Amino acid sequence: MSLPSTARVVIIGGGVVGVSALYHLARAGWTDCVLLEKNELTAGSTWHAAGNCPNFAANYGVMNMQRYGLALYRGLSEEVDYPINYHVTGAVRLAHTHERMMEFERVRGMAAHMGLTMDMCTPDELQAHFPFMETHDLEGGLWDPLDGDIDPSQVTQALAKGARAAGGTIARFTPATGVSREGGEWVVHTEKGDIRCEFVVNAAGYYAARVGDWFVPHGGREVPLTVMSHQYFLTEAIPEIKAWTETQGRKVPMLRDVDSSYYLRQDTYSLNLGPYERDCQVGWASGAEMPEDFSFQLYPDDLDRLEWYIMDAMERVPLLGSQGVQRNINGPIPYAPDGLPMLGPMPGVPNAFEAHSFTFGIAQGGGAGKVLSEWIMHGQPEWDMWSCDPRRFTGHADTSFATAKAVETYGHEYAMHFPHHAWPAGRDRKLSPNHDRLLADGAQMGAYNGWERANWFARPGDDTSEEATQTWDRNGPWEARVREEALAVRDGAGIIDLAGFSRFAVAGDGAAEALRGLITGALPKVGRMNLIYIADARGHVLTEMSCIRHGEDDFTLMTAAVAQWHDRDLLRAALPGTVTLTDRTADVVAMLVTGPASREMLAGLTDADLSSGWLTHQTATVAGRPAMLVRVSFAGELGWEVHCAPGDAAAVYDAIRAAGARPFGMFALNSLRIEKGYLAWKADLSSDYGLFETGLGRFVKLDKPQEFPGKSALAAAPQPPARRLVSLRVAPGQQDAPYMAAVFADGARSGEVLSAAHGYRVEADLALAMLDASVPDGADVEVEIYGQRRPATVQPALCQWDADNSRLRA
Repeated sequence: MSLPSTARVVIIGGGVVGVSALYHLARAGWTDCVLLEKNELTAGSTWHAAGNCPNFAANYGVMNMQRYGLALYRGLSEEVDYPINYHVTGAVRLAHTHERMMEFERVRGMAAHMGLTMDMCTPDELQAHFPFMETHDLEGGLWDPLDGDIDPSQVTQALAKGARAAGGTIARFTPATGVSREGGEWVVHTEKGDIRCEFVVNAAGYYAARVGDWFVPHGGREVPLTVMSHQYFLTEAIPEIKAWTETQGRKVPMLRDVDSSYYLRQDTYSLNLGPYERDCQVGWASGAEMPEDFSFQLYPDDLDRLEWYIMDAMERVPLLGSQGVQRNINGPIPYAPDGLPMLGPMPGVPNAFEAHSFTFGIAQGGGAGKVLSEWIMHGQPEWDMWSCDPRRFTGHADTSFATAKAVETYGHEYAMHFPHHAWPAGRDRKLSPNHDRLLADGAQMGAYNGWERANWFARPGDDTSEEATQTWDRNGPWEARVREEALAVRDGAGIIDLAGFSRFAVAGDGAAEALRGLITGALPKVGRMNLIYIADARGHVLTEMSCIRHGEDDFTLMTAAVAQWHDRDLLRAALPGTVTLTDRTADVVAMLVTGPASREMLAGLTDADLSSGWLTHQTATVAGRPAMLVRVSFAGELGWEVHCAPGDAAAVYDAIRAAGARPFGMFALNSLRIEKGYLAWKADLSSDYGLFETGLGRFVKLDKPQEFPGKSALAAAPQPPARRLVSLRVAPGQQDAPYMAAVFADGARSGEVLSAAHGYRVEADLALAMLDASVPDGADVEVEIYGQRRPATVQPALCQWDADNSRLRA
């Protein structure tokens, strides 16, 4: 076939994800799209994938993607008239501990929110589903009737057939060799000629890091991807499996022993065992290590490192040991540092997207195509997919970081992600100048976009082991200290080092007008600050920023640490050439000094006017060092953010500590902000919800002349909205409600929890929840927390502490 010279979208990579993206684009009417594959379709990880298809995921966005994809697969063969071996066998997940059962309860609840049914099981019920296993040591498990396995090549070819029928173009044996940028368009180079296009997609699977290098001259970065060696093997045919299948007319369900870290499923009449071993093996740590072409190839067998898992699986299912090994597959599989895909806009590069690093690409491929196509066509996907957005990793995510995290993630593929646990690999990438001082005070650290921040401060004798954090309960060794820290802020003064605030200087002719055309509301006056919001075309929340105005066209914008590259790209795309955008995240250190004694404490350290009102800012000295003081506190008490140069931060911090401020950490700050009803980005503030639903109507100015993004959608939004963000007081319990925990009113599912904590100032378990507007203030509801329904009451306001802000404004 002749290669088109132009296209609207060029997709590089012909695995299941790239082909699914083409399928969804073409089916939506974007027929002028080309997929380039250097060999045959499925030549990479898709070719040797096991093809398992779970709905189960601990992450809500990923589960949503898998749910959609598996539903697509169930009807795909008939839709495109292409045969697919898709066995919906159901699957059991085994739990050895009560903690694992609690995880299953949480996932079951999220699945129910999507209309999926998963059942908690006793050991006897598990054995009824899978009769060949031993269950004497199990706590219980989970049954997903829609789990199963699919032929990876067949599903990819079916998507390809559907894409071609809708008008998409697939060029096999056409390797891309590089990209260039001309006149605001991309030029993708191949050995058969160039293709000029508007959008380009890196869907190159385990070659994505090498393709990513082509974009570095255009603002890109080194792709944080590590290729791991993943093995699974097939036994010879097992007569008992054959007899059961012929009798029952179906395959044995999938089995996953997640505490032992392997899956086991039927393949024809044999068994397929796939462990995720702790002693795992890196295939290639960087694109430079990879051969030019590894199509349809495997690594040498290395079964010795699987010995423990094989023996454990044979004890669980003795039939596994009754036959020899028929075939072993040891192939490359790409891993992002957290094991989730990189799906979405390419950081720093206009009109370029990524769709790679899928460790479960077959299960996620169908949904990934939907998400990516929507991002390209509409500027945002239907669902908030921040958990997979490539911009979640910033400059700290180099090859050494990516490799350390990939090894940790692969070896803990089925690990439980406890709310107070911090994974140890890849740490200390970005340190505050006060890092050693924090450690000396007992700080137990967490990583926020690579920046180390104190989560809580331990006292001598406290259990600070990693094992102690592996619980769903709030009442770990930290709880008493978090209480002390929160109450110290309430009664005196505390200081928290907030290293890594994303910080942008926006200045130049027309800066104010450009921002007015981007944000939903108003800018502050010179000398003041306020919150500003950017919406997507639907009027949903993209981001929140603190806006500090220094002059008519001179601003500092501050956002969450993890939002650095996300918000940088938003601003860069919106600002005109007359306006400069400077990332100053590493140039300034921020500390929050807050509590009723903070004014008196700072008075002896600064020449600032501490009578200046709430939401003002000023330059001054603190401990003799230049600083900017901003009269604001995310803790909801009298307080100031103190911003200074890194070289001055230690002197400023030491002086404030010496004046009597108690250090507090992120756990306490989270409790304090939830009491005040203050919202956190990508928890309470996400693109799943509109500004009016989220209670941000006061930050929307529909009467201003600028046509900001989402204005028409917000103008047309129903008033009052059908859903609203509320605060719940929850009956006391051992655990905080997890994200997406269901809220029931009169027995019916009526909403979901977005964030939760115990409020130590109000002495109550609290949750911020999105709730049907038909549920009134004061209503008694129930919150499902790890399978247990706890009573709760809808509060008349988000704010549960200092409702009139008298303490904050003092």
